[in-house]
Amino acid sequence: MTVLRDDELSLGAEFPEATRAEWQHLVAGVLRKGGVGDFSGAAAEGKLSTRLQDGLVVRPLYTSEDGVADPGYPGHAPFVRGGRATGSAVSGWDVRQRHAHPDPARANDAVLADLENGVTSLWLTVGEAGLPAEGLATALDGVYLDLAPVVLDAGSATEAAAEALLGLYDARGVPPHAALGNLGADPLGQLARTGRAPDLAGQTAAAVGLADRCHRSYPGVRALTVDALPYHEAGASAAQELGCSLATAVAYLRELTAAGLSVDAACGQLEFRYAATADQFLTIAKLRAARRLWSRVAQVCGASPAAGAQRQHAVTSAVMMTRRDPWVNMLRTTVACLGAGVGGADAVTVLPFDEALGLPDAFARRIARNTSAILLEESHLARVVDPAGGSWYVERLTDEVAHAAWAWFQEIEGVGGQAAALGSGLVAERVSAAWRQRSEDLAHRREPITGVSEFPNLAEPPVVREPAPVRPGGGLPVVRRDEAFEALRARSDAQLAATGARPRVFLAALGPAAAHTARATFAANLLQAGGIEPVHDPESVDADSVGEAFARSGCTVACLCSSDRLYAEQAEGVAAALKAAGAGAVLLAGRPGEQRDAWLAAGVDTFVYAGGDAVAVLSSVLDGMGVA
Repeated sequence: MTVLRDDELSLGAEFPEATRAEWQHLVAGVLRKGGVGDFSGAAAEGKLSTRLQDGLVVRPLYTSEDGVADPGYPGHAPFVRGGRATGSAVSGWDVRQRHAHPDPARANDAVLADLENGVTSLWLTVGEAGLPAEGLATALDGVYLDLAPVVLDAGSATEAAAEALLGLYDARGVPPHAALGNLGADPLGQLARTGRAPDLAGQTAAAVGLADRCHRSYPGVRALTVDALPYHEAGASAAQELGCSLATAVAYLRELTAAGLSVDAACGQLEFRYAATADQFLTIAKLRAARRLWSRVAQVCGASPAAGAQRQHAVTSAVMMTRRDPWVNMLRTTVACLGAGVGGADAVTVLPFDEALGLPDAFARRIARNTSAILLEESHLARVVDPAGGSWYVERLTDEVAHAAWAWFQEIEGVGGQAAALGSGLVAERVSAAWRQRSEDLAHRREPITGVSEFPNLAEPPVVREPAPVRPGGGLPVVRRDEAFEALRARSDAQLAATGARPRVFLAALGPAAAHTARATFAANLLQAGGIEPVHDPESVDADSVGEAFARSGCTVACLCSSDRLYAEQAEGVAAALKAAGAGAVLLAGRPGEQRDAWLAAGVDTFVYAGGDAVAVLSSVLDGMGVA
């Protein structure tokens, strides 16, 4: 073996440099051979691109040509690469768990168990949706308040909860300079959630008073939270979430500086809360963009560079959590937590997998906190500063999210700020439009939901939890990705409870298994997403046997499943036989082709295929079967 000197290890330098145009040419050839179409150049690349919300486009290839302005260094403005100059191999991010049990004693049991097993800070829901303010002392019994930061989320009860916590510091002998946490004042966030602002000015003044008090006496405690979750949970896009948070924070800066705090001191009283989703790259880009945007705001307001470092609390998305097959939520929250950690969040809350069902049990809380523990202790995720930095894709996505969010922020400011935008309905209108667009993708299963719209399990017993307190509503709606399919499944459950049987559809499979298995599997998966049980017995039928088999099944609806070739030969006869046997509706699994009109004339009512509106089809089938 010949050993080369270091300067002779040229690796791939001998190969000719490949250009983007050459790559596009090769892509175009593959598309032509695959029957996708005749494309060339940029059009071929565009065919493989994915469109996201906010007008963003994810392309199949990123190169140095897609590079953006220098994102700076970790720990330095504009903080794109993180708020800290070095990674923390010891602590990583702050593992913050949420507690909302209304019983202070039971909340205390959960709090102590979490702190003993890896949680480093507490997020307490206080007021109508959680603990009573007077129960804070019991809930925090045995907690070292100078070691475990306490973050409040109290809504209209913020003043009472804040006074209770500050009083607890004094009663437990915690020196003011050693107290840690956040009082959670967020009047505009409360307005977004409830739509009510009988005394917004008074609530804002109280929040400013708490901020001044914390600045003077409790340097380790922040007073205000800029909570973007109300917008995310109403269906907002990533850019809308960031734009609303910026507008809210600017409104608070104005009030704080008007009350006499310096810009640096005012910035130091804010903590930002964002959602982390199972789209890990978008989550990473969103958190990086949020730091860049806030650094710019702080710079324009005259703050010192260090004051522009945004304190971020990332929470795994409640919108993505499902009520059916909730165990899959463990996977979703793991990916979301990874995205939050790589994105540079200072604190991360992993919601328990049963969060959508009620109050989480001890097992769910254990899995939630261990998600962070595994990523930190076993995957060593926090040992690297900005792991996504240098990726042309992530850098470009960060830049595009930042520009889209800044444009939305400017529009809000143009109508008078966040309070005015909420009051006029502008925020609700734009967020609603974004959710309608996403709902279309969900209904057509372009955005699949594992265990709900894809691979559902009708036989799985439901997971039951103790009901959780209901957060006051009345403002922006609260949405979930599974809501349309959940409504269909609820109809099926109602019939099961009333009659002992679910609605059923007969699968009329034509030809051998090799011909019909793919579409029979597709149809069964689709039907079960709506709570409809597929009946595939016998394995194969034809025009002569289908009538008897259909009558024996006891179904009122049938679905033809086979290959295009066998459809051309048998679909008309089988559809006519099914109608003669009393089928109220006949579906055909596959896109309608040249024989569409003939099939419709023979009795086919609906075509079901990948990319079709699954919710509309399933709703129609249930309606036709009389399922209320």
